[in-house]
Amino acid sequence: MKKFSGVGVALVTPFDETGRVDEHSLRNLVNYVIDGGVDYLVALGTTSEAATMTAEERAFVVRVIAEENAGRLPIVLGIGGNNTEQVIHDLATLPYLQLGDAILSVTPYYNKPSQQGLYNHFKAIAEHTPLPVILYNVPGRTSVNMTAAITLKLARDFENIIAIKEASGNFEQATAIISGMPKNFIFLSGDDGIALPLVSIGASGVISVIANVMPGEFSSMLHLALEGEYGEARQIHLQLGEMFKALFEEGNPAGIKAALHARGVIACQKLRSPLCEVSETLYQKIKRLDE
Repeated sequence: MKKFSGVGVALVTPFDETGRVDEHSLRNLVNYVIDGGVDYLVALGTTSEAATMTAEERAFVVRVIAEENAGRLPIVLGIGGNNTEQVIHDLATLPYLQLGDAILSVTPYYNKPSQQGLYNHFKAIAEHTPLPVILYNVPGRTSVNMTAAITLKLARDFENIIAIKEASGNFEQATAIISGMPKNFIFLSGDDGIALPLVSIGASGVISVIANVMPGEFSSMLHLALEGEYGEARQIHLQLGEMFKALFEEGNPAGIKAALHARGVIACQKLRSPLCEVSETLYQKIKRLDE
């Protein structure tokens, strides 16, 4: 399962001016990040705007990514929700699951379950899929934080729960998970800006937003850190510092789509409502930072 260490890129879904999935730009993006040196692809994550896509569109996006990838890198599929029974149903019926090497499953949003409720939810998921499961804790989006204790219990109780994407930004919680996790469990940063310090205390990688647009620079930083070359890694981290902030200044994935459009990787920075494109001021700032 170490193939899920290093840099996973949370792929955006390019849309054209009419709001439809832009297949050409998506294929271009897949090749761009692979050529940039990322270690695996993440489809249908938060950054993909999967919440605004139809079931047919999600299936189409996964198929296009898998076709263009052509077996070069592992693919992680975002499969989650706030209705446990629906997630179980999806695991049993979604045809495109066969194209993935693992699933990324977010903590249930809106419902605000207890810690026992979170354990029960992921227990059910682990018991209904043969695929490796990467837990995803992102309280800033879901309004519920999964504690280190529950993360560790899930890691110990289920062999196919192999990793966590931890996006709480809480170093104390991250430290507790890293210090107590089983030997082969993988800790992944869910925040680009703190990936380097998290690697310094034992994280094995990151599922990244910035790697969409700067796959070479960001992958180099992360790989150097994993090899213990912190001096060089720190230089890249500091160079990327302003971009880390700018990409999230008006929300994700608005910032990363602006950066991809400015670089010419995607043809249009269109987002689906209720999200909207960044301001012209921020667009120009992102272009300037990328020069």
